[in-house]
Amino acid sequence: MRLDAFAERFTAAGYACLVFDYRHFGSSEGEPRQLLDIYAQLADWRAAISYARGCALVDGSRVVLWGTSFGGGHVLAIAAGDKNLAAAIAQCPFTDGLASSFALHPISLLKVTVRALRDQVGAWLGAPPVHVALAGTASEAALMTAADVIPGYLALLPPGEAEQFPNHVAARFALQIVRYFPGRIAAAIRCPLLGCICDTDTVAPADAAIRQLRHAPRAEIKRYKAGHFDIYVGAAFERVIADQIDFLRRHVPLDPE
Repeated sequence: MRLDAFAERFTAAGYACLVFDYRHFGSSEGEPRQLLDIYAQLADWRAAISYARGCALVDGSRVVLWGTSFGGGHVLAIAAGDKNLAAAIAQCPFTDGLASSFALHPISLLKVTVRALRDQVGAWLGAPPVHVALAGTASEAALMTAADVIPGYLALLPPGEAEQFPNHVAARFALQIVRYFPGRIAAAIRCPLLGCICDTDTVAPADAAIRQLRHAPRAEIKRYKAGHFDIYVGAAFERVIADQIDFLRRHVPLDPE
């Protein structure tokens, strides 16, 4: 999903990057597959940070968090509790579970809720997961249903991979997401924080994100006339990556040769 494109720009600017797959996804272990659990993902973030701090190839005392969309929300949650970070960057971050849930088509919200309850009960009884789509059309049982989701989200896949991409997760996740509010603890973030906000975001509403990020004492907010999926490609990508590298150079400057 274009995370490699961001990592390549950061490394070209002189910064080391650690990119990882969550448990249950991609190249990481974990059964069942496509199980999205907020608390497990936060534990994966902490494990990655611990690894980076102990890595002999980098300065473990200057760790910067970078996350986008739901990962941007995780950056806020982790940064609020970790006082030893050098800086954090949250791009089009998920900040408010209710705001994002209300961005769904009402029929989609109903369908997702029904499947989520079936999946959770089934999980307690040892049944296989009941899935919902990640990206879908209006009124479909999907976690993202705005008009720009299908063309925007799936376009981020490498060429030729759209057919193989598992566009679904275990539905029980929907019962967690509505209770997840990482933006509400932004005031506890003590490191420099860059919030990159898309003004026409259909997935992580901009108004809620801006209102909450402003409570972080050292927050800088950059706004872009772009949608949630536009920020990863083209001119919007070039603008946001330039702003992020500028932020890094000001707050986490490279050591002189």
